[in-house]
Amino acid sequence: MMRVLNMITLHTNHGDIKLALNTEKAPNTAANFLNYAKEGFYDGTVFHRVIDGFMVQGGGFTEDMGQKRPNESIENEANNGLSNKIGTIAMARTSDPHSATAQFFINVGDNTFLDFKSESAQGWGYCVFGEVVEGMDVVNKIKAVSTGNRGMHQDVPLEAVIIEKVTIEE
Repeated sequence: MMRVLNMITLHTNHGDIKLALNTEKAPNTAANFLNYAKEGFYDGTVFHRVIDGFMVQGGGFTEDMGQKRPNESIENEANNGLSNKIGTIAMARTSDPHSATAQFFINVGDNTFLDFKSESAQGWGYCVFGEVVEGMDVVNKIKAVSTGNRGMHQDVPLEAVIIEKVTIEE
């Protein structure tokens, strides 16, 4: 069992998703996510990339697909032994292993190919920092929504999946 300091609830227009952050294995990543949650950064953002069998990604765009301005990027903690299994939450990033800011994804498949392999550009993987403890049924509803293209973005839900607000239990 992982050590948990914080429970975070994403209140979406599809229902609530409760997350347990792993502050022991991914302390900086969990603190980063918590900081965005406390700032209200995620309130009114959407799950903008949804791929059934893979993941649902959010935390960076508003309903009109305007990109929110995040804080500085963080060091990748993917070498923490945690795996991108169904129900885990991990940080999204660019091809730079240490580029994660605010965007995150919930794995809806066992995506072990995203796990840390080596300290190389291709091998760093994606940092898991928590897991869904309640509301996987909501995640499963979200993963099944119809998607399409919006501007430069693919796999965007045709009807917005909105994170209306985020609450924290300390």
